[in-house]
Amino acid sequence: MGAVPAGGAVPRHVAIIMDGNGRWAKKRFLPRFAGHKAGVEAVRKVTRAARAMGIEALTLYAFSSENWRRPAEEVSDLMGLLRHFIRSDLDELARENVRLRVIGDYHSFSPDLVAMVDDAIARTAGNSGPILAIALNYGAHAELVTAARRLAERARDGGLDPANIDVATIEAELDTHDLPPLDLMIRTSGEQRLSNFLLWQAAYAELLFVDTLWPDFDAAALADAVAAFGQRQRRYGGL
Repeated sequence: MGAVPAGGAVPRHVAIIMDGNGRWAKKRFLPRFAGHKAGVEAVRKVTRAARAMGIEALTLYAFSSENWRRPAEEVSDLMGLLRHFIRSDLDELARENVRLRVIGDYHSFSPDLVAMVDDAIARTAGNSGPILAIALNYGAHAELVTAARRLAERARDGGLDPANIDVATIEAELDTHDLPPLDLMIRTSGEQRLSNFLLWQAAYAELLFVDTLWPDFDAAALADAVAAFGQRQRRYGGL
């Protein structure tokens, strides 16, 4: 397992845009489903490595609100893999004291999958260890619009003075309100964009774009990313 170099700062909260499953499969003349299946195995490796490194929260971009535009068969395959992951890995997460969180509107999924996700969240809610947050049907624009509507409704009803709205007020309405501040965002596969992921939260996060396709991203790759984070100077606009 990749170890973090001694003395390196470990980010409290890491988010990953898991990109490259399709290209991984194409390079091997395999169907896209094979790439997604290999991507699930990478999730297992990376979540275990993150726990070993002492990362408090790991947020994975599993299904965006834009992913509904993919072919119906691929969407169905992704939902099936999510079901499989919950069935096969929930016991380990519970045993390892991991708290499972979901950000995004997963209630748009089929009723049986919603019930599975609800059960998984409830089963790990009492744990006190690291957080694994899965972004499902998530989009940062929708998250911010929802937060704005909630604040507008509170102001309309007299429960909030608009003059008192500040950064903390907005952050309390975001899906990530109970997660540590985002320190490091990683995107695999060589693409260099955020793709509507944690736009507010990434304001002062360190961004790292790596060429590795997601199924090939493992504990050593995460350790390299954390080591790179440890070498950066975070000034937050200061000197």
